[in-house]
Amino acid sequence: MKLLIFRTDIESKKSVKAIRSLFNDHSNIINWSIDLEDVDKVLRVEAIESLNENDISKLIGLNGFSCEPLPD
Repeated sequence: MKLLIFRTDIESKKSVKAIRSLFNDHSNIINWSIDLEDVDKVLRVEAIESLNENDISKLIGLNGFSCEPLPD
């Protein structure tokens, strides 16, 4: 398992709902969360080893949002 951390442009609970099914239904994502209180709207994704930052960026992009990896 690995942890991927991103800065996002997701600003509201409504936006989180828009991506919820994509992340919940993805077989390689174990757990995920978005901290709307943080200035960077941090997305944390626990995933199996084969999932990478580009995969997450593509998933987010399907709903018109963007993200960039944050350094560990």
